[in-house]
Amino acid sequence: MAHHQDYKPLHSITVENIQALGISSDAAAQLHLKLTEIVATYGADATKTWQHISQHLLTPDIPFSFHQMMYYGCYINFGPDPPAWLPDPEAAKLTNIGKLLERRGKELLGSSYKDPISSFSDFQEFSVSNLEFYWKIILEEMNISFSVSPECILRETPLHPGGQWLPGARFNPAENCLSLIGNRSLSDVVVITRDDGDDEAPVTKLTLEELRSAVWRVAYAIDTLGLKKGSAIAIDMPMDVNSVVIYLAVVIAGYMVVSIADSFAPNEISTRLVISKAKAIFTQDFISRGGKKLPLYSKVIDAQSPIAIVIPNRSSTSSIKLRDGDISWHEFLERVDESNRKFEYIGVELPAEAFTNILFSSGTTGEPKAIPWTTTTPLKAAADGWSHLNIGKGDVVAWPTNLGWMMGPFLIYCTLLNGATMALHNGSPLGSGFAKFVQDAKVTMLGVVPSIVRTWKSTNCTAGYDWSAICRFASTGEASGVDESLWLMGKAHYKPVIEICGGTEIGGGFIAGSLLQPQSLSAFSTAAMGCSLFIIGEDGSPRPSDVPGIGELALGPLLLGASSTLLNADHYGVYFKGMPVWNGKVLRRHGDVFEHTSGGYYRAHGRADDTMNLGGVKVYSLPCKFCRD
Repeated sequence: MAHHQDYKPLHSITVENIQALGISSDAAAQLHLKLTEIVATYGADATKTWQHISQHLLTPDIPFSFHQMMYYGCYINFGPDPPAWLPDPEAAKLTNIGKLLERRGKELLGSSYKDPISSFSDFQEFSVSNLEFYWKIILEEMNISFSVSPECILRETPLHPGGQWLPGARFNPAENCLSLIGNRSLSDVVVITRDDGDDEAPVTKLTLEELRSAVWRVAYAIDTLGLKKGSAIAIDMPMDVNSVVIYLAVVIAGYMVVSIADSFAPNEISTRLVISKAKAIFTQDFISRGGKKLPLYSKVIDAQSPIAIVIPNRSSTSSIKLRDGDISWHEFLERVDESNRKFEYIGVELPAEAFTNILFSSGTTGEPKAIPWTTTTPLKAAADGWSHLNIGKGDVVAWPTNLGWMMGPFLIYCTLLNGATMALHNGSPLGSGFAKFVQDAKVTMLGVVPSIVRTWKSTNCTAGYDWSAICRFASTGEASGVDESLWLMGKAHYKPVIEICGGTEIGGGFIAGSLLQPQSLSAFSTAAMGCSLFIIGEDGSPRPSDVPGIGELALGPLLLGASSTLLNADHYGVYFKGMPVWNGKVLRRHGDVFEHTSGGYYRAHGRADDTMNLGGVKVYSLPCKFCRD
């Protein structure tokens, strides 16, 4: 990361300084003239100066070194957490939360309600102190439909430290993904896709009607396997249209998905199949990556999998020989009688506590934790998409990931339950093929992992592609760097990066950014909606929330969709045992170290269990594992 002391204040920058960055003398003179005008108008207010520079001076084709010169020069004397993006009052009223608050702000927050930006923190507090009321409103806003309505939203009982959510409810989250929610129609495009290497071809678009008929056909075909309802069915595939269809089909038909990353070795696949007691697995013959063919089916065989349904890679020229008992994709789909193919598959009504997906922690230290997502977990994923990422109808959401990690299911639910479109690029996100796909699919929200951004920045593979359709970025998976975030914002004319951190066992985030608050680079501005955060002090009890400091983070235990059991470990022992009690409730362990800054932001400092003591100083490793733990 660059340091403030490496840069001059804006008023001291000369044309020669700008030319020294490799910018032509004419362009340098023009930039300097515009800069001088902005500084003369707003110079006393660093925040307003930066806002005007980022919106009216900087463009994606100007060398990044000039962007850095402007950002660091502007905020040279600002102190910690300078805002890189500020919400616009009119745009804030058009966000999902903004529209809700404009309609019902006075009813929910009383006469103190002013406007979405000034009252956002009050609304976050309301979401925690009125969990029942808050979640009732949000489920209505997202048009979630229940076949049997819940007796209540939350039932607190001493047996369940995390509470019982939506007791008595019956519904199917995958069926909700395919329903005509809100004002969605059958002709709406719900998936946009392109295969690696087909960069010059137009993107492929799938309507809701086409997605439904594909899911229904696979659901009918799964039923021909003769498995008991509720059985576990693994998916070990790249994140493409087929794997999304299969995922939704498994859930709609009342089975459980077992998530396995396509990068895993046979022993890692085997461990997950054994723990989950998977009865079948969907896989591909091989994966195409950068012109190479990487075997996948053979790894599944080496893992001694149960019956495998094998999908041919798009570039497979001949069908590979299958193990006895395994089924080719073509043969599998042909099991569904032609007359049945057009019939709607009526989703299996599932109780709120039913398991729909078994996911795994990264397993870097011993056996991975097997974490079941219940029927309610997708609602948490979708609510984070609705409230923090502002996803809704008309949005095109791309987020390179895999069904083996939580971000795969998270992407499915936060787009489809909110009536948006999922953009899937079948291939590596690290090259210009992906950058062109983002342009051609007109992606409006791009999710990233910081390591991908570092690669884009160092190789410059996104240069020349138009990302102006992007309205915001989301970043997760590890702690991001200030320069990477600045570079990323600059690619889309300084749209905000919403940082989000959470965990597989939460189904979404516990801390995030918001379009209703100023955003500082690589920092979080708020606890997630419906979530309370505590930083544990040296004495083992929560620090006062308004005092800056650093420590292990704990969560209020009442979290919709969060895990209440583990398949292969003691859930209470892992998440609650030995934790402090706050207002009569035992807090939930998360294991990340967080800093609450003097500017009111939060920063991640890695895992508490990765700390080393160097010369009496605790040092924390950087990654903040969201999608892998």
